[in-house]
Amino acid sequence: MKKDFQTPQEIRQQIWKELGRASQDRHHAWRTPVLATVGKDGAVNARTVVLRSVDVASQTLQIFTDQRSPKVEEIVNEPKAMFVFWSARLNWQLRVRVCVANQTSGSQVEAHWQRVQQTAAAADYLGALAPGSPCPETLSALTLPQQNNNFTLLIAQVSEIDWLELGRAGHRRARLLQNSWQWLTP
Repeated sequence: MKKDFQTPQEIRQQIWKELGRASQDRHHAWRTPVLATVGKDGAVNARTVVLRSVDVASQTLQIFTDQRSPKVEEIVNEPKAMFVFWSARLNWQLRVRVCVANQTSGSQVEAHWQRVQQTAAAADYLGALAPGSPCPETLSALTLPQQNNNFTLLIAQVSEIDWLELGRAGHRRARLLQNSWQWLTP
């Protein structure tokens, strides 16, 4: 039976607990949120990403990507972004406002890359062509690996969480900031 969280503090604790689980459990609904960024033309771009790590103490979310990906350029130009999470099990939606930093080097990046390069996913960061590039006439050009990896770590600092719980007896919604909260009309 689903626990009914009553106070914003209980809700906040459960949100971070679930986010932590999602970064470890590939079957958790929050493992693959939508990340929305702003393109050079001012249009919103959204795509599904994989939540790789959560740091509750610093209130950050981490994802991996190819540094040549269009989302990296968008984030460099405008670091404000939003994650959208949905869990049917909880009947919870999160809209998480973040400021994203792009890290291409350093001990944290190296530690993640050491783990990733031992897996088939390493090919995602070693390809000769950037994500979204037109495909060449021959597929062999796609398989030519580069010596340098294009692995980058995106670290999203959470500034606000808009929490919505859908329920048969009524919906609940709250805005959770770092040190405050506010009930909202669903």
